[in-house]
Amino acid sequence: MKRIITAALIFAITLVSSAQTKKVSILGDSYSTFKDCNPEGYAPFYPNDRNDVTDPSQTWWSLYIKANGYQLEENNSWGGTTVCTTGYGGWDTSKSSFLSRIDMLGNPDIIFVFGGTNDAWAHSPIGEYKYSDWTADDCKALRPALACLLDGLKKKYPEAVVYAILNSELQEEVNVSFREVCKHCDVQLIELYDIEKQNGHPSIKGMQSICQQLIDAIK
Repeated sequence: MKRIITAALIFAITLVSSAQTKKVSILGDSYSTFKDCNPEGYAPFYPNDRNDVTDPSQTWWSLYIKANGYQLEENNSWGGTTVCTTGYGGWDTSKSSFLSRIDMLGNPDIIFVFGGTNDAWAHSPIGEYKYSDWTADDCKALRPALACLLDGLKKKYPEAVVYAILNSELQEEVNVSFREVCKHCDVQLIELYDIEKQNGHPSIKGMQSICQQLIDAIK
């Protein structure tokens, strides 16, 4: 009996330890940036003299990881980037889009895809829903590009759980696109609401709200 209890205790400790050391990677835009926390050459938004977030510990991702006892694997976030390959002014963003960075997330257990904001702000093409056989032309638009992105992440990281985060206050056409594509790709979508922002980006209070909404959504 003693051996059984000991074995059960060891197993329980192992499970707790495993949960605490889950590795989190982020594929994002400026909302997930911070100076020196992203790959060299990427454009960070934070810190910014028109926003009160001044330390990485105040970011949504740092707060979430700390709250769950996880660890950061990779934060591949680049300010101003779109999910699709059409950016501001119609420029080709093939080299900076979310699609171009699928292979740069390390070996995560959890992946957060926090994008779509710049696709909305840049008025990138929405396109039609397409779930296979994507071409470069297809991926110039949001709907096929998002489907290609989620499919690529799930194939590249089959052991990881992928979550999509959608910013508040975006055009309904963008919101509907995320809902439909995420549902088809079996990826949980977390739609944010009431996020306080300064200069268009989450403030300290907004970051805290994002963290709490993630905790509430992911059971």
